[in-house]
Amino acid sequence: MARDASRVEAFSDAVIAIVLTLMAVDLLQLGPARTDESGLVGALRHEWPAYLAYVITFAIVGQVWLTHHNMWRYVVRVDQVLLVFNLALLLFVAAIPFAADLLADHLRGSAADQRLSAGLYVSAVLGEALFFNLSWWWARRRGLLHADLDPRLARAVARRFLLGPLLYLIAFAFVFVNPILSLSLYLLLVGVYLIRGPGDLPSYAR
Repeated sequence: MARDASRVEAFSDAVIAIVLTLMAVDLLQLGPARTDESGLVGALRHEWPAYLAYVITFAIVGQVWLTHHNMWRYVVRVDQVLLVFNLALLLFVAAIPFAADLLADHLRGSAADQRLSAGLYVSAVLGEALFFNLSWWWARRRGLLHADLDPRLARAVARRFLLGPLLYLIAFAFVFVNPILSLSLYLLLVGVYLIRGPGDLPSYAR
């Protein structure tokens, strides 16, 4: 028997909030042990890869939360498979701080280290994007969405969700050209999703 979706959304919100907190702890560290004779300014300059990874990853996880919130407005019931898909999505979201920390540590390393850390990073963000698509597909197939949802809107949301994996793969491909450019393209992807599209909240109260 399908159950109400409110507990799933509340649990997911809590996991995403913890991920954002852990990410700040991992990437925004600057104690006395990390400074040298160049002083605070030099230490801050030295840690720029961690700060860049933090800004980009916060934007990505924030976009995940926005997309999750907008999607689950339409889900009125859940079944076992949808719960598993949502847990798998959260598994990848929870791995993003680890991948971001690796990326920050190796952004100035060898080309092989840059590509490996970028590959792990894209694996985390690509995984969550794929399970977003699977969750929406399953909810549509099993009739777990609101009965009044326009089928045309449901299809438009599905098409928009497909953009995520495609754009993540394009961003990853650029790591072979320039790692910084690759990271910048992730921000471009976030910007695309911030533009109001099918399934998003309206920009004004109706």
